[in-house]
Amino acid sequence: MRTTFLLNGETVTTDEAPCVTLLDHLRTKAGLTGTKEGCNEGDCGACTVMVQDETGARALNACILFLPQLDGKSVTTVEGLAAPDGTPHPAQTALVEHHGSQCGFCTPGFAMSMATAHLNGAADHDDQLAGNLCRCTGYAPIIRAADALSAAPVPAHLSQPLPQTAGTGEDAAFRPTSADQLAPWYQANPDATLIAGATDVGLWVTKHLMDLSPVAFLTGCDDLKSVSVSDDEIRFGAMVSLTDVREAIAPYHPDMAEMIRRYGSTQVRNAATIGGNIANGSPIGDGPPALIALGATLHLRLGDTRRQLPLEDYFLEYRKQDRQPGEFVEAVSIPRQADRLKCYKLSKRFDQDISAVCGCLNVTVADGIVTGARIAYGGMAATPKRASSVEAALLGAPWTQDSITAAMAQFPADFTPMSDMRASADYRLVSAQNMLQRYFYEDQGLPTRVLGVQA
Repeated sequence: MRTTFLLNGETVTTDEAPCVTLLDHLRTKAGLTGTKEGCNEGDCGACTVMVQDETGARALNACILFLPQLDGKSVTTVEGLAAPDGTPHPAQTALVEHHGSQCGFCTPGFAMSMATAHLNGAADHDDQLAGNLCRCTGYAPIIRAADALSAAPVPAHLSQPLPQTAGTGEDAAFRPTSADQLAPWYQANPDATLIAGATDVGLWVTKHLMDLSPVAFLTGCDDLKSVSVSDDEIRFGAMVSLTDVREAIAPYHPDMAEMIRRYGSTQVRNAATIGGNIANGSPIGDGPPALIALGATLHLRLGDTRRQLPLEDYFLEYRKQDRQPGEFVEAVSIPRQADRLKCYKLSKRFDQDISAVCGCLNVTVADGIVTGARIAYGGMAATPKRASSVEAALLGAPWTQDSITAAMAQFPADFTPMSDMRASADYRLVSAQNMLQRYFYEDQGLPTRVLGVQA
């Protein structure tokens, strides 16, 4: 499949197979070995590159980024970070001056994440660099380098408008430019793999060596990338990145935005999509519990036929969803409502770790009586699931500790969690119960969040 993009300012046209990753192309075809292969699954950030298009610059993991996703875009690697006259980028200079490198393996990825954040004016260094791991330098000198970088001007060669480039081609892969173009093709090719951000599908190739063909890359479906807010609902197209979801949802449900900050690194959030997160059907995906707690509706399309259903009804059993062959997720919407949502993510590592339990609770109270309750959990069953017995125990009850205690006793009626490497069944059940208790305490104004408690 022919793909054309800019690589460090030079036009590259390649006919490589659709599921060749950018990392493999850089290291084996382009001879650019500064971009490192670490985990090869999007967790370590050693392969971070800067990708730019008309929407701006993003840091992405080259190891799970397929070449067709780059069509018409500009890629900058660590080799292209310095100015044309060889002057190092301020990120490179800062890392040297603040002793931010020892073995140096992770350093190119850090430099690329720092340079992209610098170009975007982002100074939340702990978040921007959460997807870059270092095992010998220690993070303090790297953060000091990022702090020093903030005061430096953006180099002229990175702030100039991008030259235009575009590529076309249809071969073993299909590259639709709209949902209307995708729908008939997918209906005719229901066994095809749809690739949005590839943050999960990429691992099918790099770890399981799967042949995904036929495939369709949805990067060009701009009509699936819109966010609309009305008096009645907030609607996300399936291709809205989690970075954009986080930004859009923050004014209305800040706890969901905070949860999104934790469950993926900057590089992953920049690539992953809300539709992919749902369509994947993972029982430990953190997005669906929050959306279910908010009463989300899923919008599906098969050819010219559209239907919608409550999101919780989409998940039937482990890795099985209510989606017909050739049908795809077009959008997800949530009703406008007063913010009562709290999201509690329990994981061994604070940043970008898989949840042992993710609890999302949305309880409405009027005149001291519970008038509504939507409580959903991930990691507690084979699918994201509502705590229907717990909800029933709360509805109509006074909003008191006695009611909370009674509702906590109903959790075994809703969930029979499993034990695995992340947590035991007993630990999961008790943790889920404690999340309800925590919700009540937080609603009463008691300090419950470790990061918010100060001496």
